Amino acid sequence: MHRLPVGGAMGICWKDYPVNGFHDEVILAPGQPRPGAEALCAYLASLDDARLAERVASAEAGIRLMGITFRVYGDDGGSLDRHWPYDLIPRILPLPEWRRIEAGLKQRALALNLFIDDVYHDQRAFRDGIVPRELLATSKNFRPECMGVSPAHGVWAHICGSDLVRDRDGTVYVLEDNLRVPSGVSYMLENRQITKRCFPELFRRARILPVDDYPSQLHAMLASLSPRPGDEPQIVVLTPGIYNSAYYEHSYLAQRMGVELVTGADLFVDDDDCVQMHTLSGPRRVDVIYRRVDDLFLDPEAFRPDSM
Repeated sequence: MHRLPVGGAMGICWKDYPVNGFHDEVILAPGQPRPGAEALCAYLASLDDARLAERVASAEAGIRLMGITFRVYGDDGGSLDRHWPYDLIPRILPLPEWRRIEAGLKQRALALNLFIDDVYHDQRAFRDGIVPRELLATSKNFRPECMGVSPAHGVWAHICGSDLVRDRDGTVYVLEDNLRVPSGVSYMLENRQITKRCFPELFRRARILPVDDYPSQLHAMLASLSPRPGDEPQIVVLTPGIYNSAYYEHSYLAQRMGVELVTGADLFVDDDDCVQMHTLSGPRRVDVIYRRVDDLFLDPEAFRPDSM
């Protein structure tokens, strides 16, 4: 969270913004924006306190109006829906820096998928001593049922949520990779929409790469996995239900992709080992399931028998 220097009725005074001893993503030195953040700093400095307060109030009202929430589980086992916290100041990365990060993330996603494929096939990483074999024996995420399975395109993790952090010198590192059911992309998409509504002038001044096509890219990726190429695929988003902490995202992505949002009770497997979906007009075959449930709850015959 950025702490804005108060500039009174004349707006933000960036010369009073302290940056000693740490890497700030907006300000390079007092009064000097980082490359790529010039338009942002100039725009914010042009807004007085009252207009900045209006932008904050507008963002918070938009979040409440759109129902952007996440669920927090308490110590008593209960849960509470909270509105998504929003930081008024966007982080703007110069294009050369982002392209380097992007290339590294693509390389990392490829390497992770190759490693998972090796785990469930030749296991050369263990045989060659690169990864200790005992790690496999003690891993709670290893699924012996998947040995020998070859998924479409050779891809096991179709969506990767990598958490990025900056060191004090500005170097970007990967904190962790979330491969199973990564959550959070809906908040990124909604954050962008809110920022564009609050700062429309900023997006006219600065050339910001769009993110609006994420749902269409997600839909195209899922469609490519259909076992019936050439036909219009029936895609569904499988959610644990309304009490899941990420249910907002499940419903959001299903709506943006124009596909059905289902729970386990909506699906069944027919005599031909094909997944069918209950509809008002009768069963309908499902080609691709974007599952937002953990591995062990995916199939009661192969994993947990109490799974729904």
